[in-house]
Amino acid sequence: MNPIIKAENLTFSYPGDEESKPVRALSGVSFEIPEGSFTAVLGHNGSGKSTLAKLLCMVNLPDSGRLWVAGREITSPDATEADILAARRDVGMVFQNPDNQIVATIVEEDVAFGCENLGLPPAEIRKRVDEALAAVGMTEYARKQAYNLSGGQKQRVAIAGTIAMNRRCIIFDESTAMLDPMGRREVMEIIRRLNREQGVTVLLITHHMNEAAMADRILVMNQGKIILDGTPSKVFGSPDAMWKAGLDVPQTTELAYKLRRAGIDVPLDLFDPDDCAKAVAAAVQRKMAKSGRGGKS
Repeated sequence: MNPIIKAENLTFSYPGDEESKPVRALSGVSFEIPEGSFTAVLGHNGSGKSTLAKLLCMVNLPDSGRLWVAGREITSPDATEADILAARRDVGMVFQNPDNQIVATIVEEDVAFGCENLGLPPAEIRKRVDEALAAVGMTEYARKQAYNLSGGQKQRVAIAGTIAMNRRCIIFDESTAMLDPMGRREVMEIIRRLNREQGVTVLLITHHMNEAAMADRILVMNQGKIILDGTPSKVFGSPDAMWKAGLDVPQTTELAYKLRRAGIDVPLDLFDPDDCAKAVAAAVQRKMAKSGRGGKS
């Protein structure tokens, strides 16, 4: 599968002031994101996650290294403004605070805003807005005032605005961080549907390990570098490496890890609580049977 994003040795520093040196945020970051994939990015505050997202959306350009978006090398000396604009149309971002993303008073007008800036015909804009609102379950709120919505509903509107622009890749930069548990679940379900049913490439930056466990692949960042790269089973299957990087693992993984150290053989790659509970019960029964206490509680 062709990568929609490819990075080679990206570096980026934030300029210092008169009394301080530039702050290195990324150091030699390389990876590929296949089109249609679902990748989560983990890391503690200051690890470089959001800086990387801004480079991939071309909010900033790297100090050095090479970056391709949808086959265009935007870091090439030959890259034109048209190349960069085309790449920006392919990759969109949904930010952490939904209040910072909504620019219009009425929901459908906000969703249409990006399409209008692209100069699309009114009929096409209408079609895209209707489809985008339906995709996030907000059709009945089309004529509502955006400021009256809940945080989760506002985030859905922000996602709809990104969908309406036909993005091939959407970066969610801690987009559930300010939502309550119900809002997080609703937004994550939308993200999963976009990926599975519409083939949108998803790059999810999150602090919630259970959200990361939904991805096909996890990149773990620390001090501006990628230190772990693999499936959720592989990354969370090495909890010591995660803890060393100052990160947690899903609660089910931590429980399984402690049980394994106590001699109870439980898989580390069960992230659903119900599946974990069944595996623990089965493992305990096996252990009791081996000790000659099978059937006793």
